[in-house]
Amino acid sequence: MSSGVKIENQVENGKDTSARKQGYKFVYTIGPYISLIVLFIVWIIASGKNVKTFPTPWIVIQKIASLLVNPLSGATLIGHMLVSMRRVFVALFFAIVIGVPFGILVGWNRAFRATLGALFECIRPIPVLAWIPLIIMWFGIGENAKIIMIFIGSVMPIVVNSYTGIKLVASLYLDVGKMFNASTQGQLLKNIVLPAALPTIFAGIRNATSVAWMVVLASEMLAAKSGLGFLINRGMEVFDISLVMAGMIAIAVAGAFLSWIISFIERKVCPWNRGIMSE
Repeated sequence: MSSGVKIENQVENGKDTSARKQGYKFVYTIGPYISLIVLFIVWIIASGKNVKTFPTPWIVIQKIASLLVNPLSGATLIGHMLVSMRRVFVALFFAIVIGVPFGILVGWNRAFRATLGALFECIRPIPVLAWIPLIIMWFGIGENAKIIMIFIGSVMPIVVNSYTGIKLVASLYLDVGKMFNASTQGQLLKNIVLPAALPTIFAGIRNATSVAWMVVLASEMLAAKSGLGFLINRGMEVFDISLVMAGMIAIAVAGAFLSWIISFIERKVCPWNRGIMSE
């Protein structure tokens, strides 16, 4: 009798667990849509008080539709978005190519950490906005100056996360690697340390993407004739709040697209990281 009761309890527990999982899956599926609907409702309520200072969603949608067809300063909304994305892509490419190896060396090599790593720690606390006057005086206000600003802002979190990921690798992993004949430092780094540190490195790249968008907007609002930052600045100058909000929505879309690209690459490069498989 007792064994039969246990089996029935296990079956019931299994059913409860399965139902709970289905419930969680349903909530996770509809959750993002519910949050967007709530945001939309709050937006409608807030904009009902003063349309001039807080345009309704319909006014902003009309502005976006107009910008998609009618050029502003020689480019449509898609054109301005592509200009900003190109600046971010170029700066991020160089930040990754330079920042990841530099961070790995700082985390892996003591001599490198004691010399160039110490120099980096002295420079890192300087905000990227503090570099803007120097960059403008050295490189002007052209395209190269904007890319350099974005590079400086985005390379910092990449370097920090890269050497942090290397330093956080458990010594147990290194001992296991040595047991399986990974005797040289190069073999340990390639086969043990880098795979373990990759999730942290990619976290730094995602953080760098957010910083890159902040910097590109700051640079485009200071001196630019194209880009999403230029659109926002133009809206501020003529007090066109719908134009400002249209630029903000375009930034959200472009940022989400870049985040998706990075997550996709991360899933392909390190599929063992279960934290990103559920995203």
